[in-house]
Amino acid sequence: MNTDPTSLLSLLKQTFGFSSFRPLQEEIIRDALSGRDVLALLPTGGGKSLCFQLPALVRPGLTVVVSPLISLMKDQVDALTASGVAATFLNSSLRADESRARLRGLQGGEYRLLYVAPERMMLSGFLADLKRWQVNLLAIDEAHCISEWGHDFRPEYRQLAELRQHFPDVSIMALTATATERVRGDIVKQLRLREPSWYVASFNRPNLSYRVLPKQNAYSQLSEFVRARAGDSGIVYCQSRKSAESLAERLSADGVRAAPYHAGLDAKTRTTNQELFLRDEVRVVCATIAFGMGINKPNVRFVVHYDLPKNVEGYYQETGRAGRDGLPSECLLLFSAGDVVKYSKFIDEISAEQERKIARQQLRLMVEFAEGVDCRRVGLLRYFGEEFREPNCGGCDNCLTPRETYDGTVEAQKFLSCVFRVREKSGFDFGINQIAEVLTGAETEKITKWDHQTVSTYGIGKEHSQAEWKLIGRELVRLGYLSQLTERFNVLQVTDEGWRALKQRQQINLAKSILKPEKLRAEKHRVQGDRGRSQRPGEIDCDEALFDRLRRLRKKLADKRDVPAYIIFSDVSLRQMARYYPANEVEFARISGVGERKLAEFGKTFMGAIAAYLRNNPRQTFSS
Repeated sequence: MNTDPTSLLSLLKQTFGFSSFRPLQEEIIRDALSGRDVLALLPTGGGKSLCFQLPALVRPGLTVVVSPLISLMKDQVDALTASGVAATFLNSSLRADESRARLRGLQGGEYRLLYVAPERMMLSGFLADLKRWQVNLLAIDEAHCISEWGHDFRPEYRQLAELRQHFPDVSIMALTATATERVRGDIVKQLRLREPSWYVASFNRPNLSYRVLPKQNAYSQLSEFVRARAGDSGIVYCQSRKSAESLAERLSADGVRAAPYHAGLDAKTRTTNQELFLRDEVRVVCATIAFGMGINKPNVRFVVHYDLPKNVEGYYQETGRAGRDGLPSECLLLFSAGDVVKYSKFIDEISAEQERKIARQQLRLMVEFAEGVDCRRVGLLRYFGEEFREPNCGGCDNCLTPRETYDGTVEAQKFLSCVFRVREKSGFDFGINQIAEVLTGAETEKITKWDHQTVSTYGIGKEHSQAEWKLIGRELVRLGYLSQLTERFNVLQVTDEGWRALKQRQQINLAKSILKPEKLRAEKHRVQGDRGRSQRPGEIDCDEALFDRLRRLRKKLADKRDVPAYIIFSDVSLRQMARYYPANEVEFARISGVGERKLAEFGKTFMGAIAAYLRNNPRQTFSS
């Protein structure tokens, strides 16, 4: 097999229409072709699939891809077929005669790639078939599902640990978009990878912008945000099934094509709603976290979290479903203290102490992210052990419109003093809730139990609500005046720096709360207004009228073939066509995503549409 750089690039362009590899793709492909086990952690939109698809074309035999979702299998096989690659899938959506026909094709060596679910993969009869089909690579997609430490553990994935003994000489590639260091180690251990190559790409998604707004009159905020992005596809994540359904109904009544998606819907309804979204018949899906993993729709332009996510890892993965094609896309989180209280009550009902402890820690980190005044990108990347060194990311609310500060010395003194006084009274430390209750003079069972109504700081902070005092407390933790001990139920302790500030009465500046109404008005106007003309990462300036015309043509062709529009061409391809106006096959072949098969099948049609447009419209030029 020829694996020199020129031949791999030639195959990449010829089949998939790309003239260069994304970061780490080529290295992963080379290791796979050399027979090494590989763990690849690439962000959503980072090109994981190509890492096993291209090797499947280079050498004889069958690449088997384990995937957890039926919809993803069909999506990927449709895309591969459109590019001229012999691929198929086997799952419960097929009729018996369809399965038999595909099994005959596999027996005859007709396919290069096979997608299967983990449950089918480990059936004894199926394993026997695989051993006859000359398997050359086992690719485990969404590999974090095998780890109990991951955010999306699936018990059926644990059976995949037996693959090594069944296929001792076949290399295994494990792929995921989100996994902490602990989860990565668990993936290697569970799959019994042998001296694997580890590839961890940057978690940074420069084309995504991150914003947090205070949740006030939430539906109006959502409706205005969505309506200001007419024509764009988006996902709205909700905490409950009821909320997902009611939001979809209200948006539909207001003229926005929307549909719900959650585990409580029957399988047929879920499949239908997802298919409508993939095919741009529905513009917005209102969903619980049951929706999204493996969704291969590259032109999702926004993700809105209507409720606070439970953890940073889930938030990162869900926002990662926006802008998979690399074009600018938006991530908006609506945040309220009420969501924090609601989740805290859920956590209190967890029976296992260790689970409760982990859930509290995850929630605290999520709240710190939402309330934080530092760069959102810095906080996200730090969670995954990556450092973002730029002073200003230019793509989050805290960098674009830094939060105002105020002299919070008096509030800080009161809070720090209260932490000290309740410890002095009881002999041990308390959490942020107890401090807020003491400062506001609350009459609760815990106040009475510990006799905290007698401490000197009881009731000295009635000018603020308990919610405001909690915000101040978390800000003091962020600034280093307090430490919050996770291993001891998140109790607070005054740090050395806090003692110095307390004794010397140092001025302490605090950031204005994100929950203040004036913050809402300023941010709301900016986020929902003009998005600005400064070049954003991934942006492709083009003739917008021609782009819309090509988009309509793409939809017509896709409907005729019964596939989602992006299977024909991505938005990136269309925007390049609307920028460079290709007029012949050589020019059209330079467009990203145009391989030999698509050039032959669609080139004449799209070039004809471009030529017809130019007969009545001037050709535009673009400076960058």
